[in-house]
Amino acid sequence: MSRVQALLWDVDGTMAETERDGHRVAFNEAFEALGLPWRWSEDDYGHWLHITGGPERVQHFIAHQSGAPALLGERKALAQRLHQLKNERYAARVGAGVIELRPGVRELMTEALAAGLRLAITTSTSRSNLDALMQRHFGKAWHRDFAVAVCHEDVDARKPDPAVYLQALARLKLPALACVAIEDTPGGTAAARAADVPVIVTRSHYFAHAPIEGAIAIGPGLDQRLGWTPALPAAPGGVGLSDVLAWAADMNLVSQFG
Repeated sequence: MSRVQALLWDVDGTMAETERDGHRVAFNEAFEALGLPWRWSEDDYGHWLHITGGPERVQHFIAHQSGAPALLGERKALAQRLHQLKNERYAARVGAGVIELRPGVRELMTEALAAGLRLAITTSTSRSNLDALMQRHFGKAWHRDFAVAVCHEDVDARKPDPAVYLQALARLKLPALACVAIEDTPGGTAAARAADVPVIVTRSHYFAHAPIEGAIAIGPGLDQRLGWTPALPAAPGGVGLSDVLAWAADMNLVSQFG
C-alpha cells in the first residue's frame, strides 16, 4: 500500500481560476456599487495578488489611491465593506456557473477517493467563498467527500505560513509524508514545504511563470501530461493518481525560476 493517504487541495487558482474570473471581477463590482472610481484589469490584479488575503489586498490597494480616506481606521472600514460586497458578488458569479473547476481536478479527486485516499482542503480563502464554490461543483453535501476543510478563519496566519497545513495534518491525524499537497503559487508551495508536506504545483493564470522552489513536480495543469518536471511518460489523459504516487515515492525536489 502506498504511504500516501491523503491529497491536500488549495482552492484559488488550483481547483479553479477563481482569481481572474471570480474575485477580480467581484472586486470591480464592489468598487462600482460603492461609487468608487477604481477598477482592476487582469494585469492590475496580478500586481496586487502578491498580497495574500482579500481584505489585506484591498486595504493595501486603498492606501495607495488618491482620494482614499486619510485615516487608517476609515481605510480599514472601507476595505471590510468592499470585501463583504466582493464576497457577495463572488458567490453570485459562482452560483451562475461562471467559474468552472480546472480540467483534471475532478478526475484526480474521483480517482483518489476510489483508491481509498482522503481529500482535504487547505486554503487561505474564506469559508463562505469555499462553500460557494464547493456547493456549485460538488453539491450541498460536499463535506462527505472531504475529510477536512481548513480555511483562513481557522488559523491565525495565512500562507506562506504553514498554519493551514499543520492544522489539516492534526485533524487528519496523519504525518506530513502521508500527504501530498496540490498548489499553484510560491506562497502555497512554501506553506506546504514548511509543514514538510510534499507539494505538486499546477501553474495557474497569474503564477504561470512565478519562481517555485522545492516541489516534487511542477506542471501546467492536471489535464496535461506534457510540460511537467519531472517528465511524465507518454499516456492518454492527464495526470493520474499513479503519477502522483510515483512523484511522492521518488521525492525528487525540483525548482523553476520563471
